[in-house]
Amino acid sequence: YRANVIAENILSQVDLDGNVGVHLQSIVDHRREADAVRREELTGANNSKLRFTTRGWKFKVLWSDGSYEWIHLSDLKESNPVDVAEYAKARGLASEPAFAWWVPYTLKKKTAILKAVNSRVCKNNVKYGVRVPRSLKEARRFDRDNGNDLWEKAYLKEMKNVGIAFRILADGERAPVGYSKASGHLIFDVKMDFTRKARWVKDGHRTPNLDTSSYAGVVSRESVRILLTYAALHDIPVCAADIRNAYLSAKSSEKHYIICGAEFGVENEGRVAIIERALYGGKAAGRDYWHHLRNVMKNKLGFTSSRGDPDVWFRESRRNGDGEPYYEYVLIYTDDILVISDNAESVLRNELGSGFDKFELKEESIGPPSQYLGGKLSLVETSNNTKAWQFSSSQYVQEAVRNVEKYLAETGRILPRKCLTPLSSNYRPEIDTSQELHEVDEADAAFFHSLIGMLRWIVELGRADICIEVSLLSHHLALPRRGHFDQALHIFGYLRAHHNAAMVFDPAEWNVPATDFQKQDWNYSVYGCDGLTEELPEDMPKPLGKSMRMHVYVDSDHAGDSLTRRSRTGFVVFLNSAPIYWFSKRQTSCETSTFGSEFIAMKTACDYVKGLRYKLRMMGVRVDEPTYIYGDNQSVLANTSNPGSTLKKKSAAIAYHFVREGCVKDAWRTHYIDTNHNVADLFTKALPSGEKRWRFVSYLLAYVAPKQFYPTT
Repeated sequence: YRANVIAENILSQVDLDGNVGVHLQSIVDHRREADAVRREELTGANNSKLRFTTRGWKFKVLWSDGSYEWIHLSDLKESNPVDVAEYAKARGLASEPAFAWWVPYTLKKKTAILKAVNSRVCKNNVKYGVRVPRSLKEARRFDRDNGNDLWEKAYLKEMKNVGIAFRILADGERAPVGYSKASGHLIFDVKMDFTRKARWVKDGHRTPNLDTSSYAGVVSRESVRILLTYAALHDIPVCAADIRNAYLSAKSSEKHYIICGAEFGVENEGRVAIIERALYGGKAAGRDYWHHLRNVMKNKLGFTSSRGDPDVWFRESRRNGDGEPYYEYVLIYTDDILVISDNAESVLRNELGSGFDKFELKEESIGPPSQYLGGKLSLVETSNNTKAWQFSSSQYVQEAVRNVEKYLAETGRILPRKCLTPLSSNYRPEIDTSQELHEVDEADAAFFHSLIGMLRWIVELGRADICIEVSLLSHHLALPRRGHFDQALHIFGYLRAHHNAAMVFDPAEWNVPATDFQKQDWNYSVYGCDGLTEELPEDMPKPLGKSMRMHVYVDSDHAGDSLTRRSRTGFVVFLNSAPIYWFSKRQTSCETSTFGSEFIAMKTACDYVKGLRYKLRMMGVRVDEPTYIYGDNQSVLANTSNPGSTLKKKSAAIAYHFVREGCVKDAWRTHYIDTNHNVADLFTKALPSGEKRWRFVSYLLAYVAPKQFYPTT
């Protein structure tokens, strides 16, 4: 068994809230058929004959709906290995040939996984390589150990800010009728820029569940990239601001009170405090904040929430210079705001930051964006003399590397040197047979989760050059091995040497090659007879501004996983010349041919493109042309773009018709590109260091590749 299968079975035994609620309720009985292999039938060296059999055993199971069913062992052990193994051991079946070859291993791995998880979650609270305290007492001890007062300052700042959420009653006064008792506590965290943060949170898990959504929205990073490209294309200023204590700006819809603890000061300890504002941790806090924000944006300021991304708000306005109509945008990531407008600072100061329902904006944060979601944002001039927004994760990467080096230094270790690629040459994590990490060092096993967490965020911040490598290692979080830990360190060694990278959202128009993407005549095909055209959303806003052109590169790595033989899909999307989305994921089914895996990849990319075209239109962005999609499999392209082709592989029928219908509607067009020029190859396999890899990296990131791969000014 792979560790992930066993871990998934353990996880399936609880719901999202940690409550038991599984499809398989219990195994209630078993029976041995006549053809079951018996112990005395085993012959040969080490009882090897028929050792891996499951023949002749059935189990009676009780499902959660109260029904019973007899299931073959071969089926049940694949879906519920832990349940079957525990039943077999309890009933004395573990020594039978059908169980002896897998039950001891499964039970051993279950114990190891639970032990490792408990160690990571309960014993080692580390984030981005920084120890995070669980209490005020522990925070002060960490400060003493570190020789600073970072956690103490964070605590004092939070208690000062959160005070407006409470109305503390007089000593001995009781809460009003209708209010129920709640509780809360201090939590500590490390922000993406490694500053310490304290937060007094409500114990929402102890209050009744809500029937409606309880989350505050966050704008997608894809939307941020799109609109930064849009802003540069139209030369529209961008301004940023942070809302101070965002949730506290909304009134609480819940009627709760608390008994003040020691963190409220000696003079208030033991008093009743009415909760009047939304508090982090409260089940309704996110909803209350969202409703308040929506009321201000829609009813007070006249903005409309985009149906493509509800946290993108827009309204029509006029350009300051020529009076042309355009859209102003406000992008909200909980308490981080980006405004794209000719009057961006005025929108922040005189509209969002003023009036009865105003938000308290941090004065030092108002202005052209510099730090956003952990990265550095700046306006630069490209080699083609156009202005573009640039997002750099270099600062975060360097700080992350320093924290990893600090952790290693405690045991006399260092990061590997001369890392030309993220992973070592020819390394395959799925066939790594090194010692399980929790058996080597429990601290390293806990730190491996922190390493992967940091790497995932680095990818989100734009380091697409390590996307496939991080994805491959992420498959082994349940039970990592020594080799996986070493390769995670290898990625950090690569990042230390290549930290200076930035993603440039270049608005320059991408020119369609004259001989590529010729429009086909589908009139005599079955699709042409149906008169198919691309459906435009009926409620889409009027498109304003210049049209934006999309092109996509798609690829797959057939049977790339050495254990499961599943293929991997990879694609990257450009809007004009700006990379806005990249994707690398193992396919959910095992395809028997390169054609099948490539078609699944093409369908996945087209599915995304369909959603992106909808999103752009619902933001008011003009999309007048089809999306241009490059692939490197001739058979797939012939089946998608040739009106006269017929499908030879019926297993790909759904993908076949979906992609072809998009071509008929002219929502997208497909064309062949040589694999040596297909950028998506970077997202399907770990490429070796060399001209091909660095050329692909240079298409996505500035500064990190050798200088010869970038155009000269």
